[in-house]
Amino acid sequence: MRYTPAGLPALDLMLKHESTVTEDGQPRKVSMEIKAVAIGAITRALGELLLGTSAGFAGFLTAARNGRGLSFHVTSLDTDSPHTAI
Repeated sequence: MRYTPAGLPALDLMLKHESTVTEDGQPRKVSMEIKAVAIGAITRALGELLLGTSAGFAGFLTAARNGRGLSFHVTSLDTDSPHTAI
């Protein structure tokens, strides 16, 4: 846990997704990891999750702070809809 210059709680995390999709009629395994950040009240719920917990995450993509790559900003969490692991 860290705090922004404005005093808001911020939590840096890594999200991992694995699934199988169909591409051109053939099954394909998909796996990815993405850096993520949560700012504000959502950090409380995320901070209570155990490593490896599956959940649904909603938010938006933006350029990473260092300008290299992407970062996913988590704005909501659905533990009843497992899609991605923390």
